[in-house]
Amino acid sequence: MKKDAHPTYYPKAKITCSCSNVIEVGSTMENMQVDSCSSCHPVYTGKQKSLEKGGRVERFREKIAKAAAAKKKGKSKKG
Repeated sequence: MKKDAHPTYYPKAKITCSCSNVIEVGSTMENMQVDSCSSCHPVYTGKQKSLEKGGRVERFREKIAKAAAAKKKGKSKKG
């Protein structure tokens, strides 16, 4: 085998989250910064928020209703 073919392995590499949680794992990078971890990610904590106000079907029906109203309004002006 060739010498120095593999990167250096750090058995106690530190991963630092934006919530200041520090995790020690084995990695080829000695230090890493991450945005979210299992301590602060909404999927793991159960604090997930829904940003949608309505379902897709309701939004589609509203869009069709607006288009129909605009079409009626446009025809009445021309006539």
